[in-house]
Parts: sequence; structure tokens; C-alpha cells
Amino acid sequence: MTTPLWRASSSSSTEPGGAALTLFSEDAIPEAVTAAPTRRLRLLVAYDGRGYHGFAVQPGQVTVGGALVAALERYLRHTVELTCAGRTDSGVHAWGQVVTFEARADAEPTGLQRAVNRALRPAIVVRQAAVAEPGFDARRSATGRVYRYSIWNDPVADPFTAGTAWHVPAPLDLSAMRLACDALHGEHDFSSFCRRPPVPDASLVRRVRDARWLDLGGGRLRFDIEASSFCHQMVRSVVGTLVEVGLGKRKAGQMTTVLGARSRAAAGQPAPAHGLCLWQVLY
Repeated sequence: MTTPLWRASSSSSTEPGGAALTLFSEDAIPEAVTAAPTRRLRLLVAYDGRGYHGFAVQPGQVTVGGALVAALERYLRHTVELTCAGRTDSGVHAWGQVVTFEARADAEPTGLQRAVNRALRPAIVVRQAAVAEPGFDARRSATGRVYRYSIWNDPVADPFTAGTAWHVPAPLDLSAMRLACDALHGEHDFSSFCRRPPVPDASLVRRVRDARWLDLGGGRLRFDIEASSFCHQMVRSVVGTLVEVGLGKRKAGQMTTVLGARSRAAAGQPAPAHGLCLWQVLY
């Protein structure tokens, strides 16, 4: 029995980025390079997450990773296994996603970058391509990650930011939201803000190095958060709870109580996925 994979084709499509997605069976996959020398390449990738079922490759689903793998394999003519710095959820964007993979030794990074961008732009673009330093791994070598969440806070929606910012029409108390951020700094058990992982007794303790709201003017608000790592839906749940503070549904001081409860029921609903962006990976 073969396992279907999503592959990019040159035919027209309504999918983001202009690259059509065709279902190929495993017998159509190029043979992996085994005897030939290989080297590890590193890509800095940006993408619009709308229309994709997250980053991770999933059989039968249109994903960012699946589209990227298909374009890479078409250029390299061998199978590719990606390692990414962070598996973003459906609808989440990225400006600074980092991926690594093994490629044939004669693959030229600049040519690969041009080929992938021709296939996948504008929804997915490789911002940089280079040979990775010895021992570098996109996930394991990361020392931190920075996420940004954007909000359009105005009674009238903005069609030009609708795909990348959460429209909150009611006025938000930014001072209270900033005060509530104080409780997030440092090392805490973030069980109240994370979806329970499938692994029993998995630790949800994370160290937040920075969390702040920025007023960009004209109704544009931005939440920046940096941590060593994040658990599933952590940033969106934090933002959803902070917005409840801004709307006066909670007091800023209650954020400490929410953290201490270690129960998902104690926090607010996750903010919409389309306002979130993986902004930077730190090494």
C-alpha cells in the first residue's frame, strides 16, 4: 500500500502562492540520494498560513511543509526530510521559520532558493538559503523563539489587514493589558494556556524572557513574546486572555491566578490563528 503525499505541480490552482497541489503516490517519489555525498542546507522561510493545514507534512493535507518538500524534491531530484524550528498551526504565519535538510553536495543554495520561490511565491518564500554550519539543526540548535500577534482595534474592520490581524472592534485598555504581562515573565507552568500534549506527564513549564504590547498607532496593536520554547496554542491563549483584560472582563492582577490554576478552563479562549506570526528563531 502506498502513502500519498502532496506535491506541487505547474498547473494553475486557487491555492495560496499560485502552486497547484497534486496528490502523488509513493511510487512517484524520486529515489533518495544514498551513495552520493550530501550536505545540510539551511533555509529562512516566510509564509502566509491561510489555506494551509499548518506546517507539518500530513498525508492528504495541504501543508506548508508539504508544499516546501515538493518544491525542494523537484529541484534536487531526491527525497527530502525537513526539520523545522517550530510547527505552526493551521492559519498561522511565519516571517522567520528556519528549516534544515540533507541535500546532494552539489546543490547550489542560490539556485535552489530561486527555484523554490518560482514554484511557491508569494504565499511561501525562501528569504535566505545557505550551507548549514557543522552540527546545526533547525530545532535542536534553537535557543529561543519570538512570536508576534497583531490586532486591529477599531470599530470598522480593515480589509487590508483582515488576513493577518484580529479585528477587535471594542476599545481595549492597553495599560491594563501591559500590566497583565508582568505575570508572564520568568519560568512558570503554562498548563492554563496550553493544549494538553498527548505524552502523559509532559512538562508545560516554559521560561518567558519578554512579553509586551506595542501601540503602532491608528488602531494597530502588536504583542511580542519571546521564550525558550512554547507549548501548543500557548501564545494564542495568552493573547485571548489578555484581550479579556483589555475589554474589562478580567482584572490585570488575575493573570497570576490564571497561571497558578494550571487548568485550561481558567484562561480565555485562544485568539484567532490568523493574527499570529512566528517572527524569529534565536540561535
